[in-house]
Amino acid sequence: MDGEEQQPPHEANVEPVVSSEASEPVPRVLSGDPQNLSDVDAFNLLLEMKLKRRRQQPNLPRTVTQLVAEDGSRVYVVGTAHFSDDSKRDVVKTIREVQPDVVVVELCQYRVSMLKMDESTLLREAQELSLEKLQQAVRQNGLMSGLMQMLLLKVSAHITEQLGMAPGGEFREAFKEASKVPFCKFHLGDRPIPVTFKRAIAALSFWQKVRLAWGLCFLSDPISKDDVERCKQKDLLEQMMAEMIGEFPDLHRTIVSERDVYLTYMLRQAARRLELPRASDAEPRKCVPSVVVGVVGMGHVPGIEKNWSTDLNIQEIMTVPPPSVSGRVSRLAVKAAFFGLLGYSLYWMGRRTASLVLALPAAQYCLQRVTEARHK
Repeated sequence: MDGEEQQPPHEANVEPVVSSEASEPVPRVLSGDPQNLSDVDAFNLLLEMKLKRRRQQPNLPRTVTQLVAEDGSRVYVVGTAHFSDDSKRDVVKTIREVQPDVVVVELCQYRVSMLKMDESTLLREAQELSLEKLQQAVRQNGLMSGLMQMLLLKVSAHITEQLGMAPGGEFREAFKEASKVPFCKFHLGDRPIPVTFKRAIAALSFWQKVRLAWGLCFLSDPISKDDVERCKQKDLLEQMMAEMIGEFPDLHRTIVSERDVYLTYMLRQAARRLELPRASDAEPRKCVPSVVVGVVGMGHVPGIEKNWSTDLNIQEIMTVPPPSVSGRVSRLAVKAAFFGLLGYSLYWMGRRTASLVLALPAAQYCLQRVTEARHK
């Protein structure tokens, strides 16, 4: 998403050019009527305004980690707690200080709707887990992955109910602030959630799935806002998950470690040199290092730092392994239990309904007449 363009001032008309001594454009005053600017001049003017706002020595929150790409592009990773007002302020401050070219957030296309919902709607949605949501999750991810997604949503709903705060506030703030920065793009940097859940389910045995589901179903410990802020060194939701899945290292690998790799890859893709516009094809190409802000859960920051300078195999973590024998057995068991329970419920309701109908006086009279007719 490109940022909203701001109108250039009428007092001066400037154009950025690249100096051999500097890594960023420097201003040059243009003559002429500001109303008759070419597209290239208008672009350069807005870019110059942006660079004037960008601080060379930004005053950043302590939750920000700075990384540098091989071409000199800078990446500022804001580690957040997903249920935290302080994290929202950290994101706003960082974007305003560095005036980024790209903002990358820990969301995928399946969760992008939270960017456009208001806080009250999200709060209500997070607290209401309906049969319709379950059916949608199952259609989207399959039976076992859909059930696991709903259980994780239950964890998120539990935190939401305890704190009275909807998740993802820092991502919505990043979305709003990015729209105020000229030429700033907004990227979704997380692995698609169906891939994550399917790989997570495939990594567990049948009994591990049962034990994990049991722990998620009976999560009820109270959480305070102080607990959230203390968890800024490790995201609250991921910390709660880590406590429950400590005995399942493969699950931690798919939910946390693999997403560290994916987030690192997406940040590196965003941190590429920018080509400045040219007035004509005869002009030489001019490029400058880019500035990127990444907004991720605090629990992912160490993994991103670790993977930043390594070769990444992104294809490996995007494949969904075929279901194992235990996986097929577990799916059949769940389906059999579901349909068995449904059949028994219908049978019980049918018997109960028949008993009630037969107990009615009209039904008794009809039965008596039928019996008398058969004996004649």
